[in-house]
Amino acid sequence: QVQLVESGGGLVQAGGSLRLSCAASGRTFSWITFSNYAMGWFRQAPGKEREFVAAISRGGGSTDYADSVKGRFTISRDNAKNTVYLQMNTLEPEDTAVYFCAARLYEFRRSAAEFSAWGQGTQVTVSS
Repeated sequence: QVQLVESGGGLVQAGGSLRLSCAASGRTFSWITFSNYAMGWFRQAPGKEREFVAAISRGGGSTDYADSVKGRFTISRDNAKNTVYLQMNTLEPEDTAVYFCAARLYEFRRSAAEFSAWGQGTQVTVSS
């Protein structure tokens, strides 16, 4: 099973930026590599359900964003480093949440239920 570890969270003022990273390791089968996985970022604020933030295809050529972050966040990946990133600009207090990265074999989706591997999450707090 692939293991995911997020990093880069922290406390930032409104209008600031953060860059999250998610490093992947391990394999479900020997022939499955990081480049076989579509990757996604989700977030969960206290008292709320986990929500989709962004996703990227296996090769990085296709991306998808929640309307709430479109134009402010950018998802990218480096398959040589087995890492996916989330660049977050113009942060708002409403972006405060625990951010999770997730992996899904082949095609990306928006539904958290369709992702099979998850990281432990990293806290992002945006102060007003």
